[in-house]
Order: sequence, then C-alpha cells, then structure tokens
Amino acid sequence: MILHLALAADWDAAIASGEYRVSTLGLTLEEEGFVHACSDLTQLRGVAGRYYGAVTEPLVVLEIDEDRLGCPVRLEVPEGMGEAFPHIYGPVPVTAVITVTPFTR
Repeated sequence: MILHLALAADWDAAIASGEYRVSTLGLTLEEEGFVHACSDLTQLRGVAGRYYGAVTEPLVVLEIDEDRLGCPVRLEVPEGMGEAFPHIYGPVPVTAVITVTPFTR
C-alpha cells in the first residue's frame, strides 16, 4: 500500500470521472508525468508540512493498492531529497483506492 495526500475536492472529482489525475498540489498527472505518493504516514506528514501548510480546504489521505493500479510505480529520490518516494506513472483508478480518510494535522 502507498499513500497520497489529496484535496477532498480533487478526490470528489475523481469519483465522478472514475480516475484520479492530480500529481500534487496544483499540478496534474499530465503536467508532472506521474502522481506523487508516499511509502508511509511519516513521509506523508513531511509532504503535508512542506507543501500543504497553507492549504485551508479539506485534505484526505488515499490508501492505494499498487496491485490494482495497472501502471508502473517506481521508487525514486527527488532532487534535493534524501529519501525515495513512490511515483505512480499513470492515472489512479478509483477502484485502486482502498480507504479514504480525512487528514488531520
């Protein structure tokens, strides 16, 4: 299982369309080339602090089953980071999302 932090509104749009196509805050899969994800809650909390600190709208944590994705997932170390993060190279089908929970800071 891997995790992704999402705006609740983006997840609602994904439910309507059948797939999630947001890479990270303000960027789409098409713009970034992959969907950013986290290996665990510790990584996710770090991402929340670095990139979502000023966000006031509701956030949710998507728990994603990699076996249901139908696209590659690669562990990669982003430039300037000292740890590997999973990157999803394709849209996330809503059926690959096992749980959705509100994110609390």
